[in-house]
Amino acid sequence: PKKVALIACMRKMITILNTMVKNGERWNEKLA
Repeated sequence: PKKVALIACMRKMITILNTMVKNGERWNEKLA
């Protein structure tokens, strides 16, 4: 279902955001 995929994407984004905050947003610079 589409809802399951949407929730999975949201969870991924939240995990990425949490990682960025923990690493002081240095991780974002490496990605970009």
